[in-house]
Amino acid sequence: MAITAIDSQPGIESEPRRLSILGSTGSVGCSTLDLISRTPDAFEIDVLTAHRNVALLASQAIQVGASLAVIADESCLDELRQALEGSGIEAAAGANALLEAAARPVDWMMSAIVGAAGLAPTMSAVREGAVVALANKECLVCAGDLMIEAVARHGGALLPVDSEHNAIFQVFEQDRREAIERIVLTASGGPFREMSLKDMGQVTPAQAVAHPNWDMGAKISVDSATMMNKGLELIEAHYLFDMSGDDIEILVHPQSIIHSMVGYTDGSVLAQLGSPDMRTPIAYTLGWPRRMAAPVERLDLAKIAQLTFEAPDDVRFPALSLARQALAAGGQAPNVLNAANEIAVAGFLAGQTGFLDIAGIVEDTLAAVPGSSPQSLEDVMAVDSHARRIANENLLKRQNSGDLKV
Repeated sequence: MAITAIDSQPGIESEPRRLSILGSTGSVGCSTLDLISRTPDAFEIDVLTAHRNVALLASQAIQVGASLAVIADESCLDELRQALEGSGIEAAAGANALLEAAARPVDWMMSAIVGAAGLAPTMSAVREGAVVALANKECLVCAGDLMIEAVARHGGALLPVDSEHNAIFQVFEQDRREAIERIVLTASGGPFREMSLKDMGQVTPAQAVAHPNWDMGAKISVDSATMMNKGLELIEAHYLFDMSGDDIEILVHPQSIIHSMVGYTDGSVLAQLGSPDMRTPIAYTLGWPRRMAAPVERLDLAKIAQLTFEAPDDVRFPALSLARQALAAGGQAPNVLNAANEIAVAGFLAGQTGFLDIAGIVEDTLAAVPGSSPQSLEDVMAVDSHARRIANENLLKRQNSGDLKV
């Protein structure tokens, strides 16, 4: 199994555990801090980071008594220093500061920076042998082989935070790996599960970010609406659990109660159930290998009454097929897939492209960018940059040709 060194890691001890949260102002970061605030004596916060949200970052850092606050955008450094003035909390900014912050020794680190931007800081923590709670699926999508190899070499651990992978982690019998036949990733189907292809062409950003079950950021919500998030999770699951793409199924489950399942050779299927609240998987990683209390709504199956399932529609949601193709191609194809998707989603949110064009831009970019195997993180970032340039060109071509599907 690709999650390395798990059995040797400590749980919550009598002394406070020292933590860092990369991406503390996002939804996962805020949920993590909410859990920590309920048992403050059990944790000590070293570092909090954010991209540009100075006000919230400073407020969080002061509230939890962090040692260091890092803002990724260097232009925000003066504002952050002013917001922290008199608190005794150190302020830093920029990519190098983020890497240095990620490498500081802690007992547990949350990797919740959205997108490929979280790759280098997470790798920095992995190289220090850290226990990393991984909420950034792009780390494994973009550099899965490199990341897993680094975890093994440096003796750290990756604890999956995505609700689906965390669910698998909870019911995956690591000492009976040979008895596992398949894993099943469940998907809500997003807000357009029953919408016609014609109507999906008219979807607005406001509609796409309104997820029916989960409270997430804009980019992740759009990925859920296109089902690209499930494609990225397919690739992530391949690396986390060392399963081939053929042995990873995707099943649409609109209620988001069963978060994922593991199928065994004796016909048993083990599932993890819970209310759709990210604080459950975060709490599982935060307290691991023990369990800690989480203030989530308790599951009432009698009230829910019915759980339904259906196969995904690859015609209306081509992102799933693109992700499987990228995984099968190997090399840097998943990296290209992710980079192109980030560009296409940003274009959609900015009103520059239609909803149905997102998958088209990704497909065009995959066809145009070679995906040789990366030898280093620098190789990954080079291909990421190249793919983004090509994806932007494909977006402009669609705009200029009038082929935009809106």
